[in-house]
Parts: sequence; structure tokens; C-alpha cells
Amino acid sequence: MEDLEITAGFWTDRPVLVTGATGLVGGWLVKRLLRAGASVVCLVRDWAPASVVLADGELRDSISIARGDVRSRSAVERVLGEYEIDTVMHLAAQTIVGVAARNPISTLDTNIRGTWQLLEACRRSPAVKQIVIASSDKAYQDQPDRAYSEETPLAGVNPYDVSKSCADLVAQSYAHTYGMPIAITRCGNFFGGGDLNWSRIVPGTIRSILRGQPPVIRSDGRFIRDYFYVEDGAAAYMLLAEALAGSKVRHGDAFNFSAECPMDVLTLVDRILALMSSDLRPRVLNAASNEIRSQRLNSQKARTMLGWRPLFTMEDALRETIDWYRRYFAAV
Repeated sequence: MEDLEITAGFWTDRPVLVTGATGLVGGWLVKRLLRAGASVVCLVRDWAPASVVLADGELRDSISIARGDVRSRSAVERVLGEYEIDTVMHLAAQTIVGVAARNPISTLDTNIRGTWQLLEACRRSPAVKQIVIASSDKAYQDQPDRAYSEETPLAGVNPYDVSKSCADLVAQSYAHTYGMPIAITRCGNFFGGGDLNWSRIVPGTIRSILRGQPPVIRSDGRFIRDYFYVEDGAAAYMLLAEALAGSKVRHGDAFNFSAECPMDVLTLVDRILALMSSDLRPRVLNAASNEIRSQRLNSQKARTMLGWRPLFTMEDALRETIDWYRRYFAAV
């Protein structure tokens, strides 16, 4: 797995703020930034001791942790000023579709207001030179018969999807109105070690198999998604920040990142079962609602403009993920 080219010295001692660092992608992004030599500050609202970034004492001791809520402009401004932040990676969000359906207000508040408060704080902080905003493929208008390109309209319908559409548009607005150095990522369904939300298909399936129990599929198993390995996602965020610094992208530009190998849930579960040499069969509940039936991304723009490519094949990514959970459950 050949690594993406990193500009020599770009990240060395660079003050980087990561919001959402206790989330799945945030934790792996922090690890990657530290390996590149960055000085990482994490804005943390809720202490999540089991998260990738906090569970590892050595990793935790290598970052600066600022307690605060991304919805508080004053809290974000303080961190940007006191730590002299150069680059902002905004990943903080409520990311669970089911939670959004049950608690739309908190999801809309965190995902939309959190984005505009962070951007307003950045607008008032002249030291900030690059801002990468995490959107999602869920922000797009449902087009089940073809892959989403960056030109696909942003038109979410359900609460989570709407929150991502709105946050994406807010980011574009700040970039175009104020000339702010903002770039936007739209990624597929992340998976990888460290995701302890067992309702998600990859960690839930692996845990069930390790326990000798049939994996549970909430839907009918035919929902199609673009599954995207978390380490590939972390690498993509850093590459986009570098491209933004080097004026390779326009302010407000958005990029899809995907391995471009969409599959339905049953196929994914079968792959995990095979890699774990299990003869268990999944239990299909057919109970999912308020979810888009089929989603896939076209990443040609990122490949052409940024020279981006995944670092891992799907099989390698699943093997790495399975190994992570084997170690995790052996230690608990």
C-alpha cells in the first residue's frame, strides 16, 4: 500500500485544529497528522475515553485538548487565537442516521449551527489559512441510477441528510462571500477500527462473528453504499488541505472521495464472514426506514485534480479492520 505523496515539511510543526477528534475519522486523522509532524489541537465537547484519540495514552499525551462546543463561537475563537491555528479540520457532527431521525433538533443544531459558528470564528481569525469541512454523500439529491458527481444537486430529505446539505451550502457561502480558504469533502460510509457504534454494519457484524452470533442486518440487505476505509479518508483530508494551501483548488470547491466499489449490505457481510472464516448466516430484519436505497460516488475529480487514490484495497481494508477488532476484544 503505497502512501500518497506528502509535501516535504508541509505539516511539520503546523498548528492544526481538529473538531470531532473523538469520532471515527477524527481519531485516525489525528494519528496521521501527528505522524506527519503537525502540532494538533482537538476541540472536545464530550469526553469519550474509548475513542481512538483518547484511549491510547501516548496518543492523548501528544495532542493539546481544548474542552468546548463547536456551537460556541467564542470557544472556537479562543482556541484559534491562543493556539495560533493555521489549518482547521472540521469533522464535528452528529453522524448517526437513526439518531438524527429520533432527535432531529440536536442533529440539525450540531451539524448546521456548529458549522456556521466555526466558520464565523475562522472569519474573525486572520491566522487561519486552510479550512477543510466534512460534508457527506448524504448531502446529495437521491439519484439511485447513477453515481453522484460534485455537480449533483444538494437536496437531502431526511434530518441527517438535510443537516449535511445545509452545512455544505453554508461552507460554500462563506467561501464565496468572504473569499475564505475552504474546501469540502463528500465521502461515502466510513468504516475501520475504532468505531464502537455497534449499530453500524461493519463493527456490528465483526463483533457478532467474534461472539459466535449471527450478524444482524437491519434492512433487507439490498441497500447499496460506497464503503470507505477510514485511513483512506484521513489521507484524503490532509491531501485536500495541502492542495488548498497550494492554490490547486478554488475556495468553496467540493470533492468526492470514494474507493468506487459500491456494494449491497449482504455482499459486504458475506465478505466479512469469508475473511473471518465463519459459516454463520446473517439475520435479516428488514426494518430500516428513512434511508436512501442506493448511493455511489464518482471520485474522478479528486483523482484528476488532486492525484488522489485509495491507499487500501477493499479486502486489505476489511482485513485491517477485522484485525483491529480482534485485538480490541482480546484486550477487554
